[in-house]
Amino acid sequence: MTATDTVSAPSRLQQLRELSVVVADTGDYDAIVRLRPVDCTTNPTLVKKALGLPVYAELIERELAWARTQASTDKGVVDEVADRLTVGVGAMLTGLVPGRVSTEVDADLAHDTAATVAKARKFVDMYAQRGIGRDKILIKVAATWEGVEAARQLQAEGIDCNLTLIFNPTQAIACAEAGAFLISPFVGRILDWYKAHGQVPASIDEDPGVVFVRGVYTEFKKRGAATVVMGASFRSVEQVLALAGCDRLTISPDLLEQLDASTGTVERKLVAPAREQRVIAPVDQARFDADLAADAMASEKLAEGIAAFAKDLDALRSDIAQRLA
Repeated sequence: MTATDTVSAPSRLQQLRELSVVVADTGDYDAIVRLRPVDCTTNPTLVKKALGLPVYAELIERELAWARTQASTDKGVVDEVADRLTVGVGAMLTGLVPGRVSTEVDADLAHDTAATVAKARKFVDMYAQRGIGRDKILIKVAATWEGVEAARQLQAEGIDCNLTLIFNPTQAIACAEAGAFLISPFVGRILDWYKAHGQVPASIDEDPGVVFVRGVYTEFKKRGAATVVMGASFRSVEQVLALAGCDRLTISPDLLEQLDASTGTVERKLVAPAREQRVIAPVDQARFDADLAADAMASEKLAEGIAAFAKDLDALRSDIAQRLA
C-alpha cells in the first residue's frame, strides 16, 4: 500500500455510516459541527456542560435574565430555567443535524406516567414556539413500566419517543409493543455490571452488552417491529464495530474521533432476519415487573441509571440557582 492509498482510504467512521445511522451522544456544539452525525442528544449533564461553552452564552444569559424578572427565584423558577435551557440547547442543535435531537424528560418523573406525559407535551410545545416541529425531536424517557405507558400515550399523540436505559429483553419488547419510535440499549453499562461481578468476556462476541443488543435487534426484526434499535453507552471502538449494521449507534465524541482517525475494513455484524409469523402474548405489567426482578443486572442498572440522571438534573438546577443568587 502506498502513502497515497493510506491517505485516501476511508476511515472506519465513514464505513460505519454506510451500515448504521451514526448519532452523536453529546450536546457539544463544536463536536457536532466537526463530526456531522445524523442525530444528537441533550440531557441535564450535557446542558450543565453547555453552561461553560461560549456558543451557548447568549442563550444562558437570556434565560437567566428572564428568571430575574420573576417575583422570586424559587425552585419553580429554577426548574423552569432548566427546562428552557434544555429546549434552548436542543433547538440550537436541531440546526446542526439533518435528523433529530433527543430531549430527556426529568428522571425524577421516571415512575410517574402522567407527569412524564405532561413534561413531554410541554417540551414539544416549547420547541413549537421556537418553530421546531415534532419531526425534529425525540422525547427521551426512562424505560420503567410507567415510562413505557407514557410512551404508549405520547406515540398515540404523534410524539415520538426514545426509551432509554434498556437492559432486559422483556423491557425492550414492551417498548416495541408500546409503539416506541426508538430504544437505547446500554451496551457498556451491561458490560460494567458483569465485570464488577468477576465475569470478563473472552472476546468481543461474548461481550454481554453486544450479545444483548444483537439479540434484541434479531427479535425485533423477526417480529416486524418498527421500533428502531440504537446501541448506546459504548466503552470501546470494538463494541461499536461489533454492532455495525444495527439501526442506529449513538457514540461519544471521543469514540467518534477514534473511528474517524483510523482505517481498516468495517464488516457488517448485524443482518436482519426474515419476519416470522408468530402468535405472541403481549407483555403486561406483571410480566414486566417479574422479569426485571429476576434479572439482577437489569434491575440494578435501571435503578442506578435513573438515580444518576436525577442527580445530574439536580446538579444543573443547583448551578442555575447559584447563578441567580
